[in-house]
Amino acid sequence: MRSSEIIHILVAILIFFLVNSFSFIIKGSYAPLLQTFLFSIILISLAVFSKKAMAFALDSNVEHEIWQSSFELTPQRRAKEYPAGVILPILLSIITLGRLKFLSLLTYEARALKQRASKRFGYYSYTELTDWHNGLIGVAGIISVLLLAVIAYLTGYEYLAKISTFYAFWNLLPISKLDGTQIFFGSKVLYSILAIITLIFVSYSFFLV
Repeated sequence: MRSSEIIHILVAILIFFLVNSFSFIIKGSYAPLLQTFLFSIILISLAVFSKKAMAFALDSNVEHEIWQSSFELTPQRRAKEYPAGVILPILLSIITLGRLKFLSLLTYEARALKQRASKRFGYYSYTELTDWHNGLIGVAGIISVLLLAVIAYLTGYEYLAKISTFYAFWNLLPISKLDGTQIFFGSKVLYSILAIITLIFVSYSFFLV
């Protein structure tokens, strides 16, 4: 893992913590902050390493970075990228006083490892990373987070279950370079199934603390 990727992941953990602790800070309730920070580390790390595990299984490499988006100020000027994964979550938290927890933070880019693929599976296996394979990497991240939500709920950590569910929901949005976009172009059927399951989780999460 490159140092630049580690920095982006650490920033994502920090933003995730700030967004989910903003409402506590406003209310003057500081007791849950340490727990929220630990949950942030667990959730982001799980999402990242599950995608890396899937990439490894597909003889590829995946790198993460803070979600970058672009816009054009004028038709004459080129589009400029800005860290949407930092600005939007914090801005929306401030505007809504912590009620809206926008958790689209990281994007990923996967590349096939052709040399290792040829050694392990022959020269005709995984010579390219298809949209299907790329989508599976994103699916691994979403499913791992939803499984975390189930485990957290069954073990009494309802708040972790809730934020895990919302993390999966926001990252399934098929916009820009988010996981949802990469899954959608990998398989629209798989995306639809995963979206329905996530929406069921989200609907139930409103009854959690």
